[in-house]
Parts: sequence; structure tokens; C-alpha cells
Amino acid sequence: MIKNEKYIICKGLYKIFKVSDLEVVALRGVELEVKRGEVSAIVGASGSGKSTLLNILAGYDFPSAGSVEVGEYNLIGMGKKEIIKYRRSEVGFIWQQTSKNLLPYLTVQDNIELPMLIAGASKNKRERLEEIMSTLDLKEISKRYPRDLSGGEQQKVAIGVALSNSPSLLLADEPTGELDDSTGKVVLESIKKVNQSFGTTVLIVTHDPGIKTDVQRVVSMRDGRTATEVFYEDVEGKEDEYSIIDSFGEIQLPQEILEKSKIKNRVQLKASKGIINLEKVNDE
Repeated sequence: MIKNEKYIICKGLYKIFKVSDLEVVALRGVELEVKRGEVSAIVGASGSGKSTLLNILAGYDFPSAGSVEVGEYNLIGMGKKEIIKYRRSEVGFIWQQTSKNLLPYLTVQDNIELPMLIAGASKNKRERLEEIMSTLDLKEISKRYPRDLSGGEQQKVAIGVALSNSPSLLLADEPTGELDDSTGKVVLESIKKVNQSFGTTVLIVTHDPGIKTDVQRVVSMRDGRTATEVFYEDVEGKEDEYSIIDSFGEIQLPQEILEKSKIKNRVQLKASKGIINLEKVNDE
């Protein structure tokens, strides 16, 4: 693994959905970079585009325009066989709804083994299963069925299923959305443990701003675009927030700053020694 290697690279992503005779723009030029081995989160209100972005990264959907790369995979224009290979080997996905993650008629162990069997993996299968069960503390419940598990236990098993084929990327769509705070914390701790044990890159989508205590970086989305990002330093508890300037030179200014400045439609830009000033036009 190369330190600070760019692993996910999204540039100018647009996604337009057709709803009857209307076109709904879900993504408006999203730009995102994630380093290999990073644990990060995307937050935003409902309709901000975060789940749409996650589905594109998972290979479940395709953008209307732009480019997206995950590791050695260029997700634009991949054929059916390439998509299947990508989903099986490169990415693991955790749904918010526990019922989507597990088959009710299989035990915990069988659920985790199933993706290996589908992929035809036989070499080191037992070793991988033991690693997952041990890392997630699932050995004691390995013979139980999903109906006999709590919501938190089900999500921990879902993490195990997602990790079955040793993916480099783990994507989680609101993994704690159906859990109480304390149980959700346990699930997030399990995800962090996976990152530490296997070096898996983790990207979590959530509407919960409290996720910041469990990740290294939080990217906020607003109106279909990445707006700001915050980096967290665990040692001293510091945090640095930055506004994102995309490759087109566009930036989303926080609404509270616009309101305080009373800037509306036009500004004058002045740059000097690395500082850009936005000055309100007096005739507004």
C-alpha cells in the first residue's frame, strides 16, 4: 500500500433521473478524492445526493456525465462482466435495512461463506472466514440465524458478508440508521476495527453529524455537490474545515456566511498573496 495514494477519484459527476416528463438532477458536478486505507464519511440531508454517489461507487448505477475511478477500475463504460468482477472482488456493500444484507435461511457462518462460494473461492477460504469471525467477535453466534440476532448483531454479520471476498473498499449506506445510539456505536467501532485489521478503505454515508468521532474525514454534500470537508485529528481532538473548490473553479459558500455578509447575486473578486477577497457590490 502506497501512503497517501489516491484510491477513489470522482470528477465532474452528474446524475440525471427521468421522472415522468421531468428531469431530476441528483448530482451536479460532484468531485471527491479518497485515499487508500482512509475511513471517511459523507453527510448531508435527504436529497443531497449522497446515496446516489454511493450507488455509483458500488457499481449499482452509472453517472450521466463525468469520470469515476476506484483503484484500477474505471467505472465509466464498464461492461457487464467487468461490473460483476468489480462488485465481487473490489467492493463490499452494507445496506441500512438489515433484511437486505442477510439471507434468513442461512446461519451467520453460511451467510459469510456464501459470497466466497459464488465467487468460486476455495483457496484460503477457511482462513478468511476465521479472520472475519474473530475480528468481528462472531464466533459465539456463528450457528445462529438472522431471526435470532439483535439489530446490532445483524449489522456486524453484514459487515462480515461484505468483507467475505477481501474487498479493498467497504461502502456503508446509513449502517446505523435503524439502530439506537449505543448499538450504532458498536457497529461503527466494528467498522473501524476492520479498517485497522485489514487496511480496508471505508466510506460511510449518513445524515448523522455525530459520525465525526468515528472517522478521519467528513465530506458534506448539499444540493447534489460536495460542499465542505472536515479533517479530524484524534490525538488532540482538533478539526479543520475547508470549502471545496472543484476542477471548474466552483465553490459553494455556506449559507450562514452569505447571510452575515448580505451578499446576494454578485461580488467582486480580488486576489493577493494567496488570499481571495469577495467584496459585495454596492448597487445590489
